[in-house]
Amino acid sequence: MKHAVATPGAPAAIGPYSQGIRAGGMVFVSGQLPLDVKTGAFPEDVKGQTKCSILNCKAILEAAGLSLANVVKTTVFLKDMDDFAAMNEVYASFFEEPFPARAAVQVARLPRDAMVEIEMIAAE
Repeated sequence: MKHAVATPGAPAAIGPYSQGIRAGGMVFVSGQLPLDVKTGAFPEDVKGQTKCSILNCKAILEAAGLSLANVVKTTVFLKDMDDFAAMNEVYASFFEEPFPARAAVQVARLPRDAMVEIEMIAAE
């Protein structure tokens, strides 16, 4: 059985998907754009966007009663792989060992022309 996870602390879904889904002892957080929930705007640089995307994921995890410590896998979508080092610097500040498994890929384009989007999977 699956159950939606939702919070006003992260951007609302802009299509036919849930912010997160709880199923089988796992929480799957949909890709989060770096939208500031208070302003609806993106930070200007990839570091700010990375931080905002992670905070949006964190809010959804918290709505499920979890934290970033429960994250077992992330996927980072980058507009430009040249931003990898800057993204990685911010990303590293949110996690402790053992770090989640991760994939980071460059994509042709992200919604609203974001520089980064991040999705997470967490274990209860």
